[in-house]
Amino acid sequence: MQSIKPNLVKVDLHCHTEFSSDSIVSAEEMIRTRKRKGLDKIAITDHNTIAGALIAKELDPDGIIVGEEINTLQGELIAYYVKEEIPPDLSAEETIKELKKQGAYISVSHPFDKTRGRYWTEESLLKIIDDIDAVEGFNSRVLTHSKNVQALEFAKRNNISFTVGSDSHSRYELGRAYMTITDFSDAEGLRQALKTPDAKFRYSPVWVRLFSRYANLMHKLKKD
Repeated sequence: MQSIKPNLVKVDLHCHTEFSSDSIVSAEEMIRTRKRKGLDKIAITDHNTIAGALIAKELDPDGIIVGEEINTLQGELIAYYVKEEIPPDLSAEETIKELKKQGAYISVSHPFDKTRGRYWTEESLLKIIDDIDAVEGFNSRVLTHSKNVQALEFAKRNNISFTVGSDSHSRYELGRAYMTITDFSDAEGLRQALKTPDAKFRYSPVWVRLFSRYANLMHKLKKD
């Protein structure tokens, strides 16, 4: 009897739209780029908001995961299948508590990367490890290779899942890191799929950060 092969999908789990102050990519542009680059799903994980993700989800229900990258007092968390926006600058414990109420999948953004302002240490991660689902084992925008290695080794050493993501703030970056996993449609499905991931990743060149600087300027001018 021939076994049934699982339906696999390519997923980039860390992307930003114009609802982040350091990106000017619209939801429509992100969706077109997803399709052009052969990604089955992407997670829109704007900073401290799900507004852009909700717009994208309405336009592309099967291709968009509603996520949020949340500033906490310890560092950033990244969550998937978020139903209600979580405000920034709570403690990590408070943020996790609110995400769990929604049944969200909870990961940690670019741990150990000191270029991000607040950042996670191994000591601070160990305090929450029993309450999270994963850590980001590779982020295309991390400048120091050793920090991605440290994150992946931390995940393996502590028997916790890892995610990868492009952390794209531009169309060029989307899909530079993605995972091929069993198809899923909710947080529990993602939890199961990430137990056996196949990850592909490339670093983005340093100059992609100019996209973010330009976006910050454009947002500021628009606001003024």
